[in-house]
Amino acid sequence: MKAELKHLHSPDVKDLRTFKAGDPTNFSLFVQAMVGPEGEDESESFDFTVCTPRWLAETTQSQGPVIGLHHIVVAAFDYDALIKAVQTYCSGCEGSNWQVVGAKVGRLGCWEFDNYDE
Repeated sequence: MKAELKHLHSPDVKDLRTFKAGDPTNFSLFVQAMVGPEGEDESESFDFTVCTPRWLAETTQSQGPVIGLHHIVVAAFDYDALIKAVQTYCSGCEGSNWQVVGAKVGRLGCWEFDNYDE
């Protein structure tokens, strides 16, 4: 089984494809990747922050350390580059079942079912 990116969006902006940061070199943005098994309609949310090195530097200076888990660092926002990077990452996540695959995708973004216990 292999992961596949179905959709990428942010609840914080109207259209992620046309998003323009106020300062393209200094921003952070919450993004959700909807990912599921390759060739199937189902998907689950994997959430991460897209940010720039300048945002990280200013945030650490004003607030202290930033835990780097579930962050994608970019020089500036580029939707096409972001979606390609997430697609490439997801296509490399394989396993014997969705639990195994989802755990691998969960290294990219916080899986909505992370630590879920039936």
